[in-house]
Amino acid sequence: MNDGSAESPILRARAINKTVPTAEGDLCILDDVDFEAAAGESVAVVGASGSGKTTMLGILAGLDLPSAGDVWLDGEEITALSEEQRARVRGRCIGFVFQTFQLIESLSALENVMLPSELRGDAAARDDALQFLTRVGLAERVTHYPRELSGGEQQRVAIARAFASRPKVLFADEPTGNLDTATGARVIDLLFDLNVESGATLVLVTHDAALADRCNRIVTLEAGRVAA
Repeated sequence: MNDGSAESPILRARAINKTVPTAEGDLCILDDVDFEAAAGESVAVVGASGSGKTTMLGILAGLDLPSAGDVWLDGEEITALSEEQRARVRGRCIGFVFQTFQLIESLSALENVMLPSELRGDAAARDDALQFLTRVGLAERVTHYPRELSGGEQQRVAIARAFASRPKVLFADEPTGNLDTATGARVIDLLFDLNVESGATLVLVTHDAALADRCNRIVTLEAGRVAA
């Protein structure tokens, strides 16, 4: 495992709890979770299915709110913000890579990569998108639609989209889960290469121990709690 960064945290969560109502009563998904990541650090979040990894990722990214606790991202307490305010912080600070790619079927590869930057009003959205599609090896596929791309190509489009917005924190949720082993290995090499180049913080949810070992640090969740 690589050496971690000792920088002050760009992402910090304290005493995060998440419960949801069920027919049998409240279900505790996260129980008093603390988490932090320094600028430029890569952190793997691992644990068995149902341990709360994806829920934790959504709360750290401001996509969901905890039942209790607070999250600070780039100096802002995002758990104290409205959904509209959290969306603005996400647009400014965060990139996402999902297992299911999350591309818009009616948009070309270029348009998918441009979209977050266009929504933010960046004048260089097209140039940046072309640059990152070239960087991920898809310069000849920019006009193709998701249905015309392989799974590995779609994930490379998703990675280009995440980095084109120049995020301070990149969240990746099982990014190779829908890819074969060889394609997944190439995609992960690309993800780590771009992350080092960009200096972004990477928070990666994975079941893959070898992938987790490539990160600076590993956080293990067990039944909604951080394992000692």
